[in-house]
Amino acid sequence: MLRSLHLRDFVIVDQNQIEFGAGFTVFSGETGAGKSILIDALSLVLGGRGDSSVIRQGAERTEIIATFTPPSSLNRWLTEHDIEVEDELILRRLIDLQGRSRAYINGTPCSIAQLRELGSQLIDIHGQHAHQSLLNPQSQYTILDTQGQHLALSQQVHKAWQQWQQAQQAYDRAQDSAQSHQQELELLDWQVQQLQDLNLQAGDWEQLSQEHQRLAHAQSLLDSAGQTLNLLEADSGVLDQLNTALHQLQSVLSHDPNLQNIYQTLESAQIACVETVSDLNSYLSDVELDPERLEHIDQHMSAAFNLARKHKCEPEELPQLLDQLLNKQQQLQLSIDLDALLVQLQSAQSHYQHVASELSQARLQTSQQLSTQVSQAMQQLSMQGGQFVIALTACEPSAQGLEKVEFLVAGHQGVPPAPLAKVASGGELSRISLALSVIASQAARVPTLIFDEVDSGIGGAVAEVVGRLLHELGQRHQVLCVTHLPHLKPAERIEEISRMLGGIEITSTTREHAKEILGLNH
Repeated sequence: MLRSLHLRDFVIVDQNQIEFGAGFTVFSGETGAGKSILIDALSLVLGGRGDSSVIRQGAERTEIIATFTPPSSLNRWLTEHDIEVEDELILRRLIDLQGRSRAYINGTPCSIAQLRELGSQLIDIHGQHAHQSLLNPQSQYTILDTQGQHLALSQQVHKAWQQWQQAQQAYDRAQDSAQSHQQELELLDWQVQQLQDLNLQAGDWEQLSQEHQRLAHAQSLLDSAGQTLNLLEADSGVLDQLNTALHQLQSVLSHDPNLQNIYQTLESAQIACVETVSDLNSYLSDVELDPERLEHIDQHMSAAFNLARKHKCEPEELPQLLDQLLNKQQQLQLSIDLDALLVQLQSAQSHYQHVASELSQARLQTSQQLSTQVSQAMQQLSMQGGQFVIALTACEPSAQGLEKVEFLVAGHQGVPPAPLAKVASGGELSRISLALSVIASQAARVPTLIFDEVDSGIGGAVAEVVGRLLHELGQRHQVLCVTHLPHLKPAERIEEISRMLGGIEITSTTREHAKEILGLNH
């Protein structure tokens, strides 16, 4: 439950600490007394929208801290979000003059979305204008689905409806553009076939270029390699001269060790020359003139150049282009595959019908229960004989489901129920809204409920019944009620009525008159 609320530099509040107890608590006062500040502050610390306008004049930032005794059901949520589980749960919200907002849960920084998600499990606020939303058709769906705890199912229906419509649109587009798609597909088929016939794989172009260079200059390569080999191994050639030089130095090495390094260098040159001769012999045996192979490569490369020019790319990019065209071809084939699209459409429609029918059954059961409960509550709220009915009328499938939800009311016995907007007065709407709020809150799992002037537009004996209803609710929840109605003890009631009767000066005669009105004994 909510234990305390600390405000600093909020609207007109310099600093204030409000402590809360269990059960039913009333915040009463005249219009402008500041009751709404409490609700606004709680809304912000629970993740509501806020900007710099909430900062007290002259201050740099506003700070709101709410302390709770957390229910054990929140432990899992806190653990999943890496927040320490403690005996106290502290929510903190800061807003500065630039409109920047920071939020903390037990000292751990968090997002506003996380604050809002956690706050929804701690406090449920019923605003003073809740009765206005009763006239909104969409709100009537939401109220019914929330009360029946099948809001998630209604969201599934909404998603299934979107998927069905998307599948229908895809099928319709495919039918409308089948001819143009077919022409585009024929062009793609031709382009893909050309690239596949070329059969150029990744890395092939570089290898072809190298082989072409070698074959195109094969005779020059053979001539140069042969002449080089002849220079190395012919009589009086390089190798012969190196051998002679080595022999000449070897004969005098014993006379001067300084020649040893020169001899070793010359010996290395001789060894390298021998290896080169061997390599040249191998090269000459491998290189051959192959005009047919050269012509084949010429044709292959020429075809690649022509295709690359058509597609405005480099020849080495053709394998990647083929992959792209194959992917586009597959997508286009699917887009004009009416049979496949029809199967998808029928599957989406079937799924929608399944979840929507499930929602219809859930709504029917909830509507019957809620209609009975609200009708019973109306009898206590000076609407004897009145009846509240949630009508479910079959309609064309929509994002809301297979039925139209409409709230009907009969103000008194013998009158057929009619739409709220046509027959209910402002006071009746307020009382029906309160009944709905109380009934919905009985099923709520949040520990703290706040009613912000939901008793607006009612008074007298009805206000007393409203107070009893809220007090009963306080046996199950922590209930905070912000009201414009006075909730006074007997002596205070006498003084208030005396003030209303006599003005500023209250006399003993005025008090006697007040007691008479209240039916009290001297």
